[in-house]
Amino acid sequence: MDAEERYRLVARNTAEVVTEEELRELLDADPTIYIGYAPTGEMHIGHFTTIRKLADFLQAGLDVKVLVADLHAHLDDEKSPFSLLDARSAYYRAAIEGMVEAAGADPEQIEFVQGREFELTSEYALDLLRMAADTTVSRVTRAGSEVVRQSENPKLGGLVYPLLQSLDVAALDADIAYGGIDQRGIYMLSREVLPEHGYDAPVCLFAPLLSGLSGGKMSASEAGSGVNVTDPSERVHEKITDAYCPQGEVENNGVLEYLRYLVFPILDERDEPFVIERPEEYGGDVTYWSYDDLEADFVAEDLHPQDLKATAASYIDEAITPIRERFADRPALLREAYPETYA
Repeated sequence: MDAEERYRLVARNTAEVVTEEELRELLDADPTIYIGYAPTGEMHIGHFTTIRKLADFLQAGLDVKVLVADLHAHLDDEKSPFSLLDARSAYYRAAIEGMVEAAGADPEQIEFVQGREFELTSEYALDLLRMAADTTVSRVTRAGSEVVRQSENPKLGGLVYPLLQSLDVAALDADIAYGGIDQRGIYMLSREVLPEHGYDAPVCLFAPLLSGLSGGKMSASEAGSGVNVTDPSERVHEKITDAYCPQGEVENNGVLEYLRYLVFPILDERDEPFVIERPEEYGGDVTYWSYDDLEADFVAEDLHPQDLKATAASYIDEAITPIRERFADRPALLREAYPETYA
């Protein structure tokens, strides 16, 4: 694989690369990329879109590490009780493995690491304390503003969180830090503070955040805002059918974003098209080999939202079916991770 194709695979469907020049230089060797997930709420399709990118990284020959950031989940205003960290970490790992497999890659090629495996060592603790001595409260508050729960009187754990995440990059020997664009503040902090403590600044790769199905930002507190990876088929179809999808409008259109960042990349790996079946009186069947062509027809109002949503629901449901089946065979994972929901 030549350098340009390798770069295309790594950078495609991202919101930002910091910096493109540094990434190209790294790809001359065999860099390590990592992404971290704090095991808090149930995983949803927004997670799937970022995890699907791991298939691109593996195809491009990168070493991929996934951090199940258990301590982070507790430090951020105790979003996960300490007693549930192990159960939720097991659930997250199983879900991530299922999503990687559904994206057409081999989860066995990924190295999984749990935060407590290295974040409680004396070396890590010493580096963290030295960083804390050098970093102001306002600096870490600003860095974590899009990630960590904010308040007028924040808990100390939320202030430590950005420093932990920055130090994780070095502790995992990662050359590239990958995460949602909401993580940008923390990883820009890591590019500043790590060199001050003898580590290299990471290249940063950011994934876009999906809009909610009701328009605007996806919200975990709004039941119909997103598709969970364990939603039953009928619930997936119901959510997509009811989704915000005004004719000709792209902005805040979660249905289109699901197709752009999840469905079409999976179809591209399979060399399969996106096929919309409709009666001849409404234009007959139409086949799309690229998302851009579909979006162009939608903007031109040659593709009706009803036809788009009906077909999108089927493809999205197909994408999460292997993940849903994985948990159907292991019901204890969800029950132990979220006893208040599945007890």
